[in-house]
Amino acid sequence: MGVQIRGIAASDGIAIGKAKKFQKQAGIIPKRTLGPEEAEGEWRRFLDAAASCKTQMERLIERCGPGERADILGAHLEMLQDPFFLELIENHIRQQKNAEWALQLATESIDELFSQSDDEMFRARAADLKDVSARLLRELQGIAETDLSDLKEPVIVIAKDLMPSDTATIDTGYVLGFATELGGKTSHVAIMARGLDIPALVGAGGGLYDAVKDGDQLILDGSAGVVLLSPSEQEQGEYREKLRSIERARNEAMALKDLPAVTLDGKPITIAANIGSEKEIEIAVQNGAEGVGLLRTEFLYMGGDHWPTEEEQFTAYRYVVRHAEDKPVIIRTLDIGGDKKLPYFAFDHEDNPFLGQRAIRFCLNRPDIFKTQLRAILRASAFGKALIMLPMVISPEEIERARELIDAAKAELEREGSAFDREIPVGIMIETPAAVLIADALAKKADFFSIGTNDLTQYLLAVDRGNEKIQHLYDPFHPAVLRAIRQVIEAAHAAGIWAGMCGEFASDPMAARLLLGMGLDEFSVSPASAPRLKKQIRGFDQKQAEAYANIVLSAGSAEEIRRRIQETADL
Repeated sequence: MGVQIRGIAASDGIAIGKAKKFQKQAGIIPKRTLGPEEAEGEWRRFLDAAASCKTQMERLIERCGPGERADILGAHLEMLQDPFFLELIENHIRQQKNAEWALQLATESIDELFSQSDDEMFRARAADLKDVSARLLRELQGIAETDLSDLKEPVIVIAKDLMPSDTATIDTGYVLGFATELGGKTSHVAIMARGLDIPALVGAGGGLYDAVKDGDQLILDGSAGVVLLSPSEQEQGEYREKLRSIERARNEAMALKDLPAVTLDGKPITIAANIGSEKEIEIAVQNGAEGVGLLRTEFLYMGGDHWPTEEEQFTAYRYVVRHAEDKPVIIRTLDIGGDKKLPYFAFDHEDNPFLGQRAIRFCLNRPDIFKTQLRAILRASAFGKALIMLPMVISPEEIERARELIDAAKAELEREGSAFDREIPVGIMIETPAAVLIADALAKKADFFSIGTNDLTQYLLAVDRGNEKIQHLYDPFHPAVLRAIRQVIEAAHAAGIWAGMCGEFASDPMAARLLLGMGLDEFSVSPASAPRLKKQIRGFDQKQAEAYANIVLSAGSAEEIRRRIQETADL
């Protein structure tokens, strides 16, 4: 029997194959005080290294072709050329620090802005920064760059950690899956694995990398969070049968991707996609998504050195709305502030930025910035079916104030003769306990709800989902979370509006029938998850799902809920 190493289940699926250990050589940071006459030459040395890295990235982007992986490398390329980042490095060099030391100091300064965020995108941004910095350091020291694009045979990648550019260069024809010692379920590596639809395990802890040798036979079960070292013939046979079953199910799901998500008894459900950049809309459409349930707009604010103009935003939103082919596109307004800082804007210090001036609070406090975004969204609404979604709402007054600004933006565009959807729906995210408790009052002011289970779970359970030491306590199957979800859906329906979900829980295969039975109208998931979820929904009966949900929700613990889900799987 093979040796088991357990970690965090990051991406579903099974991989059987040989191990390939991967670890980039880390550059050593020398610290040297320059003479006054050396600074100019040292700055030129850094610019030469940056130019070489730029060429490397451009080649990688070309090799990746269009899609999410190229978008990640494109973001790295922008960061490499970011004026604020370069200015920090130059200032440190002018202060007589050598290039490697200056790079380290600049990276640490910007990393403080992002790394402690509770938002996945901002933590990914911190990982992007470290990735670019590590690439620059290797170039400065003449260390050859390695990646996962030139593999010669199918392998399971074993690493202490993987950088965003590592996952961006993965050839899915040769990488069967990967397992890392570091990382959590919401880390960049985990999100990327789900986007690529390959099995992954993260957070296995120290010992995984050293326990495995190149060429070792492995079984990686991404669903269970287990790596089997040197599995027996019987174990390999059992897992190969499971793998064949998974592949059959995947093929069956892809065959149904363009059909509507309608239950056996005729209940229509919307399967939408969560996307983090305008280019991802094409992947969503290819996977049969019936629109966009969450367009994160922060990519426009994080990718430059200035507040994005109305025209820059309008161009991006119009691209998504047009390519959605008349399907709904829910555009979430700016979710930034508090601990989510920008390099070109000085936020006030806050002792607890997680609970500070962020999202809708920041936008209402800066109507000039907010209205610029609203005007761009409204103008884009003339090219398809756009909806506005407000994040972190906790009171009816916030919705009223936001609607006043939307009406003001409409009036301006009307005077200017600009086209827009005069009846554009305005919904809110439900992601705090306060919003759950007054969902009935909020439903009277909103046109729809979308439940953000990532934040809602951590706020209800008082568990930081980015803290790997307590990740086992972060559990959307906790009865408190499930009861909150049901309460929100019921409040929405009582007010005559629909309720969706854009958090990660919406894509959990174990939760699909439960959420359907609770009355959820829309599931918004990663593009790769859309076909499988659509197939699931088409196989359920709505009325039976309601009875099933009542059985499951009467349990008093997450463990009991999971047990009942397993026991009632055939109902």
